[in-house]
Amino acid sequence: MILLGIDPGTAETGYGVITVRGSRLEAVDHGVIATSAREPLEQRLVHIFAEVTDLIARHGPASCALEDLFVGGNPRTILSVGHARGAVLTACGRAGIPATGYPPAEVKMTVCGFGRAEKSQVQRMVTASLRLDRPPASEHAADALAVAVCHAHSSRTNAALKAAAG
Repeated sequence: MILLGIDPGTAETGYGVITVRGSRLEAVDHGVIATSAREPLEQRLVHIFAEVTDLIARHGPASCALEDLFVGGNPRTILSVGHARGAVLTACGRAGIPATGYPPAEVKMTVCGFGRAEKSQVQRMVTASLRLDRPPASEHAADALAVAVCHAHSSRTNAALKAAAG
């Protein structure tokens, strides 16, 4: 089974694609969808939508996992991330794949065993658990891989896949 993880943002949207074979997880692809602050917001969102649509077409994920908004932060940042999330959710909806959100603390708890882990710790644990040769160059890509790993371990995902199988 293939899962797509997304760390949404208008400047940089991280993505991570993993395969799940039993208890074995393997990274397939990861990186960042970058947009220019000089572009109008609507064009940035179109770019994110198009790139996520392309990722879905290339990898054929069974489902998508997104990091939820962190509400304790700057309201402008929250709104910006919400816009990017909307572009990603629209791409998933259009492709007919389910999308599930996970709070940052749940992702960190699943991947690191500590819900308040630092970004560098998430990066190290993703590198180790997916047996990557080197850490992802971007924290956003590492976060997206972490969301995909969290999704793979989620009882919600396992239940949905069992129901879909029959």
